[in-house]
Amino acid sequence: MTGRRAGLAGSLLMIVLVAVNLRPAIAAIGPVLTEISDEFRLSGAAAGALTTVPLVFFGSYGLMAAFLRRAPRGETLLVSAMALLVAGMALRLLDAPFPLFAGSLVAGIAISIGNIAMPGIIKRDHPSRITTVTAVYTVAVTAGASLSSGLVVPLEHIFDSTWRLPLGLLVIPAALAGLLWVPRARRAAHAARSAPPAAAPRGMAALVWRSGLAWHVTVFMGLQSLLAYVVLGWLPTICQDRGMDEAPAGYVLALSAAVQAVGSLTVPLLARRTRDQRPLVLTTATLSLAGFTGVTWAPIESVWVWAVVLGLGQGVGFATALSFIGLRAHNAHVAAQLSGMAQGIGYLIAALGPLAVGALHDATGGWSVPIAGVLIVCAVMTVPGLSAGRNRSVGAPAGPPAGVINTEISGHIPN
Repeated sequence: MTGRRAGLAGSLLMIVLVAVNLRPAIAAIGPVLTEISDEFRLSGAAAGALTTVPLVFFGSYGLMAAFLRRAPRGETLLVSAMALLVAGMALRLLDAPFPLFAGSLVAGIAISIGNIAMPGIIKRDHPSRITTVTAVYTVAVTAGASLSSGLVVPLEHIFDSTWRLPLGLLVIPAALAGLLWVPRARRAAHAARSAPPAAAPRGMAALVWRSGLAWHVTVFMGLQSLLAYVVLGWLPTICQDRGMDEAPAGYVLALSAAVQAVGSLTVPLLARRTRDQRPLVLTTATLSLAGFTGVTWAPIESVWVWAVVLGLGQGVGFATALSFIGLRAHNAHVAAQLSGMAQGIGYLIAALGPLAVGALHDATGGWSVPIAGVLIVCAVMTVPGLSAGRNRSVGAPAGPPAGVINTEISGHIPN
């Protein structure tokens, strides 16, 4: 292996180390949510809030970053994100409701910082391999969610412990990832002192926030994320209420999360064979409709099949939503602003999902009404998605160039 290839492989490994930590703090809660609710006597709405609180703050840094003229270096942001994540996960292990929710809030802020910083690092360090690296990144994110949701209950049983031990173990990989990024953060800080990064052009934030296309990207990002976090927060509970034991219900979530990786990897392949991304939006909505319907009303023995369908749909949706940030941005400055807007507002929209589902479940005593609402979201999602899927870009001169058929995911429309 040449020195250049070794460097690229090392950089990719560093990205993966952070990516696998960006969902377990949320995904691991679902399989033990009933246990936590019983210990602290939480209502359905309060239990939903436990997964909603971090989601509300998933977009917090994105909203702030969109208006920063000189954002911190990506390496510094990732070290800070991992440090905050460790603190938040440790805080919620304390034996009281307040630190449980406060720790979830801190974890949400930490994940928000990582969410926003990582796409910029990928674009900067792997400009000729954006599609491949973005696919690896999304797979690592979903793999982290899958492993954590699938192992939390077995680890609890192996060590004959409460839910605190498996959730506490999540601190270790987050701390390791943060420590490994420290040397790079120091080198980046030294480089920034020698050559400060250029500021974004004035008026860029206003241009993006006034763009209808940017809002379509944002709403699609929010609605597909809402569906994903309903699954993370409530799929194990739905399975348990339908008669499954706690551990198998966790495995259902783990399977769905694992299959998301397959869905994400298909997006670069499918995108090369289509004129634009609208077929990907329709695929996301169709698979999501079928998956939610199946896990709720089909015979419980078939839930594994529907978990796969649901996972495929959400994998395609996640990768498509991330790709829109680059594809619909005219240049790097627009991409930075659009990333903050789409993820900032998008995750606020997503945060409504688990909370609304929990409240509707409390009000009706069943899952038919909450999931009917989720199916409506699946259908509504196609409206902004089909608009965002057309080959246009925010900040580009009027009219796309003739002959543009398709572009690489996470790149931008040529002009």
